[in-house]
Amino acid sequence: MAGTMAKWRILNTLDLSGALDAVAELEAMGELVSLPAERAVVLDAVGGFDAYLASASVRIDEEFLARATRLRVIGSPSTGTDHMEVEAIRKRGIALFDIAREFDLINSFSATAELAFGLILSLARHLPPAVAAAREGDWARERFSGFQLLGKTLGILGLGRLGTISARIGNGFAMRVIAHDIRPVEAPGVETVDFDTLLREADILSVHVHLTDRTRGMIGAAELARMKPGALLINTSRGAVVDEAALLSALESGRLGGAGLDVIDGEWLDDKSGHPLIAHAKTHDNLVITPHIGGATTESIYGARIFMARKLADFLRAEAA
Repeated sequence: MAGTMAKWRILNTLDLSGALDAVAELEAMGELVSLPAERAVVLDAVGGFDAYLASASVRIDEEFLARATRLRVIGSPSTGTDHMEVEAIRKRGIALFDIAREFDLINSFSATAELAFGLILSLARHLPPAVAAAREGDWARERFSGFQLLGKTLGILGLGRLGTISARIGNGFAMRVIAHDIRPVEAPGVETVDFDTLLREADILSVHVHLTDRTRGMIGAAELARMKPGALLINTSRGAVVDEAALLSALESGRLGGAGLDVIDGEWLDDKSGHPLIAHAKTHDNLVITPHIGGATTESIYGARIFMARKLADFLRAEAA
């Protein structure tokens, strides 16, 4: 494929209807084929492509890579990589791009931190059941009385970009904000504390760490037991940061006041309806789950997709030179 006249085949599994600049970038490099983000469909097709603009809904594992015999580059417009076996990709000599360290881009995205507070308010003010009751004409307002955020302690696990934005929002609600991070970091209006203090003093614990070997299962049974009785847990990070069996037990026992999750472990599974946490949420108001919509705003979705399309185009252009 070397040479200035090279024409590449590019597979896309993302909705680019709002990112026409991305389409133009990729079509300028060759044939762009868009397919639904369904594993069976992608596995059948991937062997015929040089580049892949990837949806997080399709796991890139050894089976995928064994089919992708022609693939030179993968672009995933996400900050997380738990849907990809990164080392296996690199061992095959496939270039891999994500946006985790593209700070000029992601510093303009506040959506996930904003959603964290949406989940906090949903639990603190019992919004899902209250909305459902109002739709039925049930105006039993005192049944849905919750608590205000003013004066409560917001604990932030991971004082990076999103943790810092969350801290500013917490300050805006006149909350006491405490945070723990493995790095010696500071932020205005935030008291940095050790991990044990974070767990013991937070009325609401919001998780904002990347998923790594160190953070996998970081919030387990012992950590949940050290939290205040009735405290809330918010996770907009990655599902595997929390021991989900331990979380379910804490919710069922009432030890934890509630949990708001934008992520679960196993999001790439085609059928998630039988997931234990989803099953619990169907019949209990102390668990609110959203389908990983933290970064799903017009600004963040299409900004990231246009950025990643340009990264792929630049790579292919260099390969063809």
